[in-house]
Amino acid sequence: MRALYFDCFAGVSGDMIIGALLDLGIDFDALRRQIESLSLGGYEIRTDRVTRSGIAATKFTVDVNEAAQPERRLADVCAIIEQAGLTEQTKRRATRAFELLAEAEARVHGTTADRVHFHEVGAVDSIIDTVGAMIGVELLGIDEFAASSLRVGHGCIKSEHGLLPIPAP
Repeated sequence: MRALYFDCFAGVSGDMIIGALLDLGIDFDALRRQIESLSLGGYEIRTDRVTRSGIAATKFTVDVNEAAQPERRLADVCAIIEQAGLTEQTKRRATRAFELLAEAEARVHGTTADRVHFHEVGAVDSIIDTVGAMIGVELLGIDEFAASSLRVGHGCIKSEHGLLPIPAP
């Protein structure tokens, strides 16, 4: 069994996870081929070597065309994943991640998961980050995950719903 531990001392995001998975040895070309099977347009992915506080790492970036992203619901994102040339395990994990996000959004907005409009999460970069992380996990043969507590910060953030506190609801 292979386990992966996320030390989230500086938070966590999809691009951070993919960068770490690349540093652990996943092949960028294999990752790219599978991401391209999502049939999303208007983006390019790239990696760069960066140094932060003396620590070298891979930075994964999704450059998205500035054109407006379509509004997506859970069913839209799930259809994108289902139609992609991904393994069943990656499809299942990625779909489950979006289902959990939809359930959380539904609770916050007092609606149901199928009625939630994904704003930032339904955008191309969020889909690529989430699905890409699941692809990388499978390429590494990871069976189990664990993570430290998240540092949630404080202050406010601008979102599609206006100014929200950090941590957001």
